[in-house]
Amino acid sequence: MTTQNETPKFTNRLILETSPYLVQHAHNPVDWYPWGEEAFVKARQEDKPILLSVGYAACHWCHVMAHESFEHEAIAKLMNDLFINIKVDREERPDIDSIYMNAVQMMTGHGGWPMTVFLTPEGVPFYGGTYYPPEDRRGMPGFPRVLISIAEAYKEQRDQIASNAQTIIEQLNKLNEFTATDELTSDILNKAASGIMRTFDPENGGFGRAPKFPPAMVLSFLLRQSQRRHDDDLQSAVEMTLIKMANGGMYDQLGGGFHRYSVDEKWLIPHFEKMLYDNALLSRIYLDAWLVTGRVFYQQIATEILDYVAREMLDANGGFYSSQDADSEGEEGKFFVWRPEEVVALLGEEDAQLFNRYFDVTPHGNFEHAMSALHVDTELTAVAKIMNVTPERLAAAITRGKQILFEVREQRIKPARDEKILTAWNGLMLRSFAEAARVLKRDDYLQIAIRNAEFLTTQLKRDGRLLRTHKDGQSKLNAYQEDYANLIDGLLSLYEATFDERWFIAARELADTMINQFWDETEGGFFFTSNDHEQLISRAKESYDNATPAGNSVAAYALQRLALFTNDAGYRDYAERTLKLLANQISRFPNAFGHLLCALDLYLSDAPEIAIIGDQNAADTNALIDVVFSRYIPNKVVACAAPNESSAISLLAARPQVDCKATAYVCHNYVCEAPVTEVDRLRDTLS
Repeated sequence: MTTQNETPKFTNRLILETSPYLVQHAHNPVDWYPWGEEAFVKARQEDKPILLSVGYAACHWCHVMAHESFEHEAIAKLMNDLFINIKVDREERPDIDSIYMNAVQMMTGHGGWPMTVFLTPEGVPFYGGTYYPPEDRRGMPGFPRVLISIAEAYKEQRDQIASNAQTIIEQLNKLNEFTATDELTSDILNKAASGIMRTFDPENGGFGRAPKFPPAMVLSFLLRQSQRRHDDDLQSAVEMTLIKMANGGMYDQLGGGFHRYSVDEKWLIPHFEKMLYDNALLSRIYLDAWLVTGRVFYQQIATEILDYVAREMLDANGGFYSSQDADSEGEEGKFFVWRPEEVVALLGEEDAQLFNRYFDVTPHGNFEHAMSALHVDTELTAVAKIMNVTPERLAAAITRGKQILFEVREQRIKPARDEKILTAWNGLMLRSFAEAARVLKRDDYLQIAIRNAEFLTTQLKRDGRLLRTHKDGQSKLNAYQEDYANLIDGLLSLYEATFDERWFIAARELADTMINQFWDETEGGFFFTSNDHEQLISRAKESYDNATPAGNSVAAYALQRLALFTNDAGYRDYAERTLKLLANQISRFPNAFGHLLCALDLYLSDAPEIAIIGDQNAADTNALIDVVFSRYIPNKVVACAAPNESSAISLLAARPQVDCKATAYVCHNYVCEAPVTEVDRLRDTLS
């Protein structure tokens, strides 16, 4: 491995890329190509198979395989002699990642990153896997043995490889075949909630067994259902999960923000990378839980998440970075973990005893090398009783200790940060900051949201079309449908936070482009890639809500919001066809459709359409606005304009003030309540 002061011995084509993940491999002795026609032409000319390696910057095992194999000159020589080698950042090219991950899962029954796939010169996969060690280990074949075997098979079993490749193409195409339903009913929601709850962990919260990923979208759906059905059990499951996650080691107890997932069922030990999208989605569900319950703890976690993002993940130009690594100084989690003697040295014996007991920092530790990830396993008053101090004394020691340890931790070598800016993930975080700004009345959050929207709609938009990624002043790559859908959704929330119609107009323009470029006129639903995108071996439709919500589920949600604002039934029709196309899948895998279920909940609800006519600087107008946003009404849309002001939003049309006072109009399903000017009347109407 090249040290900071050494001149790199090798440099390959990846040095010209902007992705931090690709640039990390620019000095491998592997003759890497970025994805592109040059590599495929070379493979055809030399009649060599292609080795496609896919990963991302925050992936721990991607770094391990890179160090063990891609930096190993003998292994790299095998790769160069036998293959044309392509390296892809899955976050920049989710279209490529999705196709070949599906293929690997078909071939092996499992997937993950790093992903290693062997392709024909035409790009068709015929063998694949994930991480390979540099030598035979624990029943896994060593990477050199795999390379030699695959190269020999490509030479000697060409007919079989061609036949297998054709079968894989057929199977990939079948993944895009859906059987639409004729009817969308609340029975789908009820059965989905019951199916999800069958996997609920009543002891630790969350769903299923270890490893546990933060189920933000599923929790959002269950919270909606708990309010729709007045079901205390559903709400209790949501709250238990939120509390357990936020008290666990998966949550950064000092700096805020969630790590990617927990390796155990108790949310104790995380895989330490932090992803922008997780924190966008989780900040929302904690904010919603606060609106439902009034419990300050949920508000605190939502605020700490967003403060972490503002501090660590915000570019000077307004974009949000993608992720922070799990590793620092070559060790996973080193930045985040502690020994009890370190705490004693920083806080003194008395406060350290309290702090270490509360956060379970022990001599034997709960992580590698007797280190401890901070977590809370006992409620504060119970710990105070055990330690024979008042709760106030314990709380003071915790507050002081967190501040001191955070400041000391800031002096450690931080995990690497992937500073590329992705449109889809930024759209998710834009919505989160916009909603929090309105609900919490945080002008700093609002300014962050506005700057982000300005950045995305200028730097990541060219000739009316979005781009996927931005790094070091360069924006590139055609945007995917998820980029459009998430940015539309975020811009609509920013409109509701500001009532500045430029954001509504921008959202509607992008929606029209998305429909024009991605809609499937034959079967319905949105393709992941645009009509003029590079032709790949399969054109997919994204249906599952995985780590991020599927583009189709976000579109189904955002287009309904647009329909409510505009009274344009066309937007609702596109959403309805998308929901009908995918609804049959929900019954089989409800946990995989959290956001789509939220979109269906919106479709089946009497969504309140709220128009407020008044001067935004006036106290009576703001009093009405505060009533609307101070309660949990997940399916509402809200528009506001001054009296007699022309508007692009039909919801505001022909809405006069009553008695020259700020006036609120509330409508459901094309039926409007009488206009109200008093706060209590509006509160009653919304209830």
